[in-house]
Amino acid sequence: MSPQQASALIRDTLLLALAISAPMLVIGLVVGITISLLQALTQIQEQTLTFIPKIVSMVAAAIALMPWMSHRLMQYAFDMFTNGHLH
Repeated sequence: MSPQQASALIRDTLLLALAISAPMLVIGLVVGITISLLQALTQIQEQTLTFIPKIVSMVAAAIALMPWMSHRLMQYAFDMFTNGHLH
């Protein structure tokens, strides 16, 4: 394996990890900002109030997006084992 192939493999793997994790992180960000805005409007300054809704929403997103994530991972693994590279 040449250094160019190795760097392409690392790049593709990191991009796949970013693509798979991005939806859950964005959902956590949106829920966190929404809860923070509600805290600012109601003047409730409890630090632990954002923790549970963010965790619940990210777990729900992971469950909802599991078919898509597993398809992407299986396609990546299939491409690696059959072709030795990505398209």
